[in-house]
Amino acid sequence: MNLELIRKYSVSGPRYTSYPTAPHFQENFPASGILRAAEDFGKSNKDISLYFHLPYCDTLCYFCACSMIRSNNRERISRYLDYLKKEIRLYSPLFKDKKVTQMHWGGGTPSHLMPEEILELGAEISQWFSVSPDAEISVEIDPRGLTPDHLDAFREIGMNRVSMGIQDFQEKVQKAVNRIHSYEMIQELVDQIRNRGFHGINLDLMYGLPYQSRESFRETVHKILSLHPDRIALFHFAHLPDLKKHQRLIPVDALPHPEEKILIFQDSHDALRKAGYEYIGMDHFAITTDELAIASRNNQMTRNFQGYSTRKNTDILAMGITAISQMASIYYQNYKTEAEYFSALDAGIFPVYRGFSLSPEDILRRDVIMTLMCDRRLDFAHMGERHRITFRDYFEKEIHSLSGFEREGLVQINPDSIEITEEGKFVIRNIAMVFDSYIRTNKNITYSKTV
Repeated sequence: MNLELIRKYSVSGPRYTSYPTAPHFQENFPASGILRAAEDFGKSNKDISLYFHLPYCDTLCYFCACSMIRSNNRERISRYLDYLKKEIRLYSPLFKDKKVTQMHWGGGTPSHLMPEEILELGAEISQWFSVSPDAEISVEIDPRGLTPDHLDAFREIGMNRVSMGIQDFQEKVQKAVNRIHSYEMIQELVDQIRNRGFHGINLDLMYGLPYQSRESFRETVHKILSLHPDRIALFHFAHLPDLKKHQRLIPVDALPHPEEKILIFQDSHDALRKAGYEYIGMDHFAITTDELAIASRNNQMTRNFQGYSTRKNTDILAMGITAISQMASIYYQNYKTEAEYFSALDAGIFPVYRGFSLSPEDILRRDVIMTLMCDRRLDFAHMGERHRITFRDYFEKEIHSLSGFEREGLVQINPDSIEITEEGKFVIRNIAMVFDSYIRTNKNITYSKTV
């Protein structure tokens, strides 16, 4: 890893979970657009990936950038679930003939639900959607407050993968971000998950948090590796206190220096690779036998609002407040507040407040960006045939803009293709940005650092 290049390319940029990115979505998105997209999707051979947003958390983690609500009001949570079921029933007639091959419960904290609520929501989904027996079904959990009954309920409704936020095992770091759990607690929980037959475990780490150092984070990575998770996400902490006001609770003077963060990432990357994990890209690592690593090697990965994903031939139907769907040639996002979300569903209408209809140009550039992000190789003839263009002529300026990356050994521009090198994988977001026509016209949007 060339640290000078990492320093150079550590700039603000999109994560490309969509293209165009969410800040470009437009308000007052019409219901007719959703119906038209559902109709187009119905004619396709694509399957459905379902996402359910469960926003409630028991406590506030100061680093969090998710859409969450801290609440222990069980009546409030129960009411939200009633409306989530209304949304399920609203969408079901449009997609009843489609096969669900992937499902994810995110948050917030889905495990903040009571076990009986988990069973009820799972039964509702099974009643109104056709979930494939081999579907990948995952859930985000918080080890604090989790009981064996929670795990039993998740397993009973078909969950087969678990994702858990660890962030760091150092007590001083945990106290500074208000997320405290011991290594022993996590070790016991991992054993319980495996004993119940879950197929895969993902553990999240985060570097750039207060009081972290190269030495302390090496210890955390060592402990994570002793748990043998199937996947590891190594996230960079995006300190955006103007957008997420609770991040102001974090002691700024205790944040590691940018140089230290880069070295922490390098140390962690090297340790994970040495332990047998493949670097999928950006912040994702997977053991070589994991489905994500296999999909990466076979160019079968896709990228969506949940990050890198294994099910390429799917569109996303997302439900709950703030949830973003990707259907045919549109994106659309639900209302952000409970009141607006409930009001729309009471009126029997889609609880959508903004969206984006992609033009043919958007679809082309999305295909280019996602191909580079997932396959790390783009064949000019194949891309040209899909979109009826001569790739080299159409993207002449962009290919010229890649020449600097080529001189630095980050990409290889061939007569018939673009290939991202092993070192180029670390700055893949920067490379993708070359093909983003929106980023050049709107420089006021705040993004996280690319490295």
